[in-house]
Amino acid sequence: MEPTTAKISWKHWMLRIGGSVWIGLLLVNLATFTWATNMTLGRWLRASIGPVTLSALRFLIAVLCFGWLLRSRPSEERRLGADAPLLLGMALAGVALFAPTLYWGLRFTTAVNATLINGLGPLITGLIAALLIREPLTPRQLLAAFLGLAGVLLIISNGNLIFWGALQGNLGDLLVVAALTLWGLYSVLGRKVMAHRSALSTTALSMALALPLLIPAALVEQFFLPTRWRPEVVLAVLYIGIAPTVLGFLAWNEGVRRLGPGGAMMFYNTLPVYGALLGHLLLGEPLGLAHLIGGALIISAGLWATSARS
Repeated sequence: MEPTTAKISWKHWMLRIGGSVWIGLLLVNLATFTWATNMTLGRWLRASIGPVTLSALRFLIAVLCFGWLLRSRPSEERRLGADAPLLLGMALAGVALFAPTLYWGLRFTTAVNATLINGLGPLITGLIAALLIREPLTPRQLLAAFLGLAGVLLIISNGNLIFWGALQGNLGDLLVVAALTLWGLYSVLGRKVMAHRSALSTTALSMALALPLLIPAALVEQFFLPTRWRPEVVLAVLYIGIAPTVLGFLAWNEGVRRLGPGGAMMFYNTLPVYGALLGHLLLGEPLGLAHLIGGALIISAGLWATSARS
């Protein structure tokens, strides 16, 4: 009887590990899908609302939603506690600085350049995780990151190598790189906090801590970039505050908890894949063989790297 019990327990443990990995994969893909819509709307809103104002409204709406979700949770979930320094770091890196930097970068660079640079996210986060929390960056993960980046290049260039000769760096490109670095730091800090705190609490508190910085900055920005309010602008801001911010951040943080920062960032490259699909379905943009092959490269690289972790 004892060997049979041990065998069943071992199988049960393996199923739990496998289930955790697959749930993590679904969560990070949900996050990148909602963020693809955020990128599209952020680009569309650039002439109507400033980057800091959009960020402040986005996270204000999100904090109100999280406050409602946390109302019935244990009081410890609503307190900073010993995690205060790490949560403050998350607030500065992933909220107060990341979103305005990204939106500001999109004002100076093309969507093509910004999407390309997003493919560097896994490499940046993997390096930060290796430096700060000593998370191993295996050769398989490193190779998978380059394969994912190759898929991004293929999607953006549509298979035309001459296209890359026309790309030139500018301020917008540097801002997007800076935003990705900030996001990588947010993910790594979140990994440490969520070792003993829920993703809901971590996300809510990190956003709430950033509001005292974002709101005054947004008021100042109104003197230089006044918002042009229209019904469609209001709806877009509400959507950004709920879907990419509440659902996206929760899904991402829980995915990071299950897969680790490096493993989760392997699927950050699905963002341009979803962006291409949204453009094809909603805007009638072409979706060719290069997009299909590039998407397959990105997803396969993510699966390969994550299977090594599991």
